[in-house]
Amino acid sequence: MELRTKVELPVGQYEIRHADKLMLWGSCFAENIGEKLDTYKFTCDVNPFGILYNPLSIAEGIAQLYRGKRYTDADLRYDRGQWFSLMHHGSFSSPDKAVCLEAINRRMEAGEEHLKQADWLLFTWGTARVYEWCEDRNIVGNCHKLPERLFTRRLLEVEEIVSVYTTMLGELKRMNPHLKILFTVSPIRHVRDGMHGNQVSKATLLLAADCLCRRLSYCHYFPSYEIMMDELRDYRFYADDMFHPTPLAVNYIWECFSDTAFSADTRIVMKQWDEIRRGLAHRPFDATSEAYRSFLSQILLKIERLKEKLPYLDAEKEIKLCRAILKK
Repeated sequence: MELRTKVELPVGQYEIRHADKLMLWGSCFAENIGEKLDTYKFTCDVNPFGILYNPLSIAEGIAQLYRGKRYTDADLRYDRGQWFSLMHHGSFSSPDKAVCLEAINRRMEAGEEHLKQADWLLFTWGTARVYEWCEDRNIVGNCHKLPERLFTRRLLEVEEIVSVYTTMLGELKRMNPHLKILFTVSPIRHVRDGMHGNQVSKATLLLAADCLCRRLSYCHYFPSYEIMMDELRDYRFYADDMFHPTPLAVNYIWECFSDTAFSADTRIVMKQWDEIRRGLAHRPFDATSEAYRSFLSQILLKIERLKEKLPYLDAEKEIKLCRAILKK
């Protein structure tokens, strides 16, 4: 007896490999998936501006990167003892203007370089509602808890999103012909707008993503929102706030993503790395014992063999760790 509705996964429609360079943009769910990708040694850059929730803020962030923008004093605001950018997450803010600028520009420089080389852009849209800064009508990435009277809040139109992304992705594709795109909608509900308002927002995002995938052959879709809403509808899959997914739910969606995006060979490599990672996390009773040194030597050998097979795998940190311990 089947006691849940299964979401059909787009298996075989696209493939992400360890050799690919990935760039993830969007909500905190993008951070969740980015962390998983990083754990399994995929080369990825996650949210150069910090978490961004709406499609147009993400598009503006990308535009700033490929234009090579660098921030100056004029791009910052000051409030309650902090310097900040309306395009950046609060993690970039600082009471020291120079520190804030340095953090922003260092991250943008790295993001610009990664964007030029990216094989995949993965977008996780969270909401279709945006905040416009009243002074210039520009859509911001973060309000930094400033008074609401300084912003105008509105719902994006489907065609507005599609138009911006069609133009932006066309420019990126000309710069980088092998680029591929993966859209997904965040499973985290934005309840400030009420349940109906959240559904209207998510529907706008789903329609925009569907239109882009039908219009552009290099665009694809992964149903993370649908998995959460249909397969994981039980509240045991939700955190205490009843809106964010639990680690169990994130892990389940990650497994669905793995089954969809990775080949059997890639999953074998992931399993091999997971064994290495667990071995490195092991804490022995006696780190100086011959048994542990032999154990660590075997792990180092496994890493080196994997590096021979996949030379682009970034395992230098783990190799240095093993060698440093073995030299003691």
